[in-house]
Amino acid sequence: MKYAYIALTTLLLGASSCKKLVEPKVYSYLTDANAFLTLSDAKAAVNGVYSRLKQPSGKSDAWMYYAGFQVTISDLTTDVGHASSGGDVGLMSDCQWAPANTYLAFAWQHQYKLVADANISLYYIPKMTSITDAQKDQFTAELRFLRALGYVDLTDAFGPVILVTEETVEKNIAEPDYEAALPTTPVAEINKMIISDLEFAAAHLPADYLNSDIYSTNDIGRATKGAALSLLCKLYMREHEWQKALDLTTEIMKLGYGLYPTYAGLFAEKNKWCQESIFSALADPLVDAVEIMNHFGPINNPQVTDRWQYFALTWYFWNTFGANDDRKKMFYSDYTGTDGLHYMQAPPGQTNPPDGYYYMPDVATTKFADPNGSTTYYDGHVFPILRYADILLCRAEALNELNGPNSESIGLINQVKDRSHATNLGAAGTFTKESLRDAILQERGWEFFFECKRRQDLIRMGKYESVVNKYLTAVGKTPTINLARDKYFSYPQAQTDLNKNLSNSGRRQ
Repeated sequence: MKYAYIALTTLLLGASSCKKLVEPKVYSYLTDANAFLTLSDAKAAVNGVYSRLKQPSGKSDAWMYYAGFQVTISDLTTDVGHASSGGDVGLMSDCQWAPANTYLAFAWQHQYKLVADANISLYYIPKMTSITDAQKDQFTAELRFLRALGYVDLTDAFGPVILVTEETVEKNIAEPDYEAALPTTPVAEINKMIISDLEFAAAHLPADYLNSDIYSTNDIGRATKGAALSLLCKLYMREHEWQKALDLTTEIMKLGYGLYPTYAGLFAEKNKWCQESIFSALADPLVDAVEIMNHFGPINNPQVTDRWQYFALTWYFWNTFGANDDRKKMFYSDYTGTDGLHYMQAPPGQTNPPDGYYYMPDVATTKFADPNGSTTYYDGHVFPILRYADILLCRAEALNELNGPNSESIGLINQVKDRSHATNLGAAGTFTKESLRDAILQERGWEFFFECKRRQDLIRMGKYESVVNKYLTAVGKTPTINLARDKYFSYPQAQTDLNKNLSNSGRRQ
């Protein structure tokens, strides 16, 4: 903290040495001498870490990380997401990324901002004398959950990364070295810290904040016991620790979560929180707005106007939904535009639309562009990070991996299908372990499109290379995925230039 001000002072002194300038009046500034003094300071610090989930731009909106851009490295690099706007996002969409791609830099930067801010607060809050031990445990648990989330995302995307903790903060205060080239840490070692963080969080966080002695209201959106257990379950799923994941789903299912009655209602902008919500990045158009609708909204649509269709679904994947599936209706797939043209999918074999028609290259979703939501430039869409349907399908998958096809797995999958009136799966006896795994993967695609899960699901199930290359071939693109090389993204070029310990040997160059 204080070193940022030292750097700023140096800059100002350097400027004044060239020409006498009027000294600016400093009204307030933070150092380790006047910050983290009161309970309000601690709450503000913790709230500031939560804000990193949406990465405020400095104006009145946000679009980074879980305000939309996380889908670029998860959904767009698969058979699900598409961007027709070209540039670096188009390269990600075509699975043609390279170390200099802006979106890899965005991911690294904002995931580490979450980690760094958590570490700073984890260093200072335990040293505070003005708050109780119970308050310290609460804040520490929230911060360790958020740090764990950042490291789950970093290791999903980049594998071995640089492990920094509150101990790093302490070392940098004692012996600052701003040019240190830190080594990477193996994923298995980072996992140990994530597990420790989440076990602490689960032991110290409440199931909800209805009767909190620390927060004055039911602070929905804060980390809870269920959130910590769910993120830990997801980590064990990634590592194929099936029994540990299964045991956690049993605990989570006792906490009172349930599926929301309708899929469309679950994503309505007005539905900030419900029984299915486990952990989300919340937003309000008047308080901390986001630009999610701008990026996901349809082009030239009369209901949701002036949007960009920046992140859209591939027609290839949209066509896999059953006609009776409510989730297929969550798209702007056929409409008359504000320009009078008929917007639709190109019929098979046709590329040139007749007069009065426009063939869309991809299809926008209502999931984050609610036609009954905000009509302003900024919106209040919630971005779900963990929800109960995910836990049900994780349980179905873990059971199948441990025992093969079974009636409980089928029932869990059909429970999710029933909410969207999708055709149920048949009896367990009609599946092998492999075919039920494929069915779960397909169901997860239909259920969680644009929720930052597709790439991780494909990698976990060993399908990333085959599924995405099949898609790329089908749409006339070069099938470029090689799992041995592409399980992890290239480290951003700017980072490898600064730190030679970050090597892209074996990754995309």
